Amino acid sequence: MATSSCSQSEDQFLCSICLDVFTKPVTTPCGHNFCMACVSGYWDTTDHCLCPLCKRRFYRRPELFVNTFIADMADQFMHAVQEKSPVSQTQTQQRPTKPGETACDVCTGTKLKACKSCLVCLTSFCETHLQPHQIAPALKRHTLIDPVDNLEEDRTCKKHNKFLELFCRTDQMCVCQFCTETDHKDHHTVPIEEECEERKAQLGKTEAQVQHLIQERLQKIQEMKHSVDLRNKYTQREKAKTIQLFTDLVQSFQKSQTDYVEVVEEEKKAEERWAERLIWGLEQEMAGLQRRRTELEKLSNTEDHLHLLQSSASLCSFPPTMDLSQISIHTKLCVGNLRRALCQLAETLRIMPQLLDTVKTLHKSLCDSEHQRMQQYAVDVTLDPDTANCKLVLSEDGKQVRLGDIKQHLPDKLARFDTTLCVLGKEGFSSGRFYYELEVKGKTDWSIGVARESINRKGRITLSPKNGYWILSLRNGDEYTAGASPFCSLSLREKPQKVGVFVDYEEGQVSFYDVEAKSPIHSFIDYTFTEKLYPYICPGKRSGNSAPLIISTIDEIELFQVS
Repeated sequence: MATSSCSQSEDQFLCSICLDVFTKPVTTPCGHNFCMACVSGYWDTTDHCLCPLCKRRFYRRPELFVNTFIADMADQFMHAVQEKSPVSQTQTQQRPTKPGETACDVCTGTKLKACKSCLVCLTSFCETHLQPHQIAPALKRHTLIDPVDNLEEDRTCKKHNKFLELFCRTDQMCVCQFCTETDHKDHHTVPIEEECEERKAQLGKTEAQVQHLIQERLQKIQEMKHSVDLRNKYTQREKAKTIQLFTDLVQSFQKSQTDYVEVVEEEKKAEERWAERLIWGLEQEMAGLQRRRTELEKLSNTEDHLHLLQSSASLCSFPPTMDLSQISIHTKLCVGNLRRALCQLAETLRIMPQLLDTVKTLHKSLCDSEHQRMQQYAVDVTLDPDTANCKLVLSEDGKQVRLGDIKQHLPDKLARFDTTLCVLGKEGFSSGRFYYELEVKGKTDWSIGVARESINRKGRITLSPKNGYWILSLRNGDEYTAGASPFCSLSLREKPQKVGVFVDYEEGQVSFYDVEAKSPIHSFIDYTFTEKLYPYICPGKRSGNSAPLIISTIDEIELFQVS
């Protein structure tokens, strides 16, 4: 009966302040019922003791006691609601709060884990105490969020102890209604809900941008992985060719060595057999001669004159023997065999031109690959007129420079070179890798490379790494030097028509390449760069050297492609 009555008038068991089922209900002198905590908190925030519902004033704060009748009725109502609620039938098993979890603010004794927090009640509820918010029409309108600790403290104005309902766009902070009348007066304020909608729209745009960036990086990762796979396949193929090349060469040398050893061994054995037969023959002759000597010695000592005369005729004649002057060891045989082995090896190399072609192809392939790798870091270099010597003439697009006939009247800026006939690029580089190309066709004198930002630009300059210059130069039409200290003279098979300059900042490397021949010219390695590096270009000052130095654009550089 009580349960039925409660279910028919459920609003009667709701506190008009928190709109939740009574917790420790008390009755005011005017007859209205509230949660003890709710009405006490209300009186703590007002100067006068009034009934929250009828506004009746009490001149003295009433002493409150729990209304046991209403408390029992509220418990019966909660019990009935839990039995009728379909949620309770599928409710998951509740458990006490663990460290780091939000506890139910309503539970007494053992605090159960909260499953939701109410932004209106500023209270966290476990599944049991959340039931009224899922059943009562007035409570269903409340906004529930995932459980949060210190909900009331975080959502209450510290200064006015009121709910943070507004957002000040001027100061970018949440404020209460009283704040708009004091510290934030005349500021642009909007309801928190309105600001949240705009923020959500911004977050949506940002999320879309982030997703786009993610997709770009995923695509770039796939491209890089594909490039690495192709490079690995290419490397494996070239490595297999190289291994086969050296294997064939080693096998050829091993075969020549084996053949030579076999021939030498066979000749040695034949020589040994011949020597053995010769020694046996000489030993036989020696035995016969020894017997003849014994007979001659015996005959010479005999006293029988008749016997001596009869036997001496036969003993005085020598038996046939070998001519020792014609017997010798032929040591020239080994030399001849070695010569034959070397001839066979030379013949092997002569009949294997494909091996030499493979070596050349492999070397060219490696050079092409290295050059292509550098070209992928090509940058668009434009000359900086503020650094150009007054005798230099720059094209309008900043891509060409040549030596002029007369000195121009230009402002003497700190960045300008006053003696050295050179100019720097506009953009400097302080990390990563970069590459640019210069056409030097028709020139007999030039210097190109990179220079650090703090170089001396006034007076005479020594182009060395010590002074901040990493330079390749041509002098007198055919004298190539690298700007080391002292200068390093270079010997080139072909005269470059276009030179590429590659810089790896982190590795401390500056390399120069013959673009058309796709071959390296010179490299500075193992340097430490600590400031910006700028492209350095000098068109030279010798006679018959009027052709300009021309910087290649990105479109003119054959960028790296894996094939």
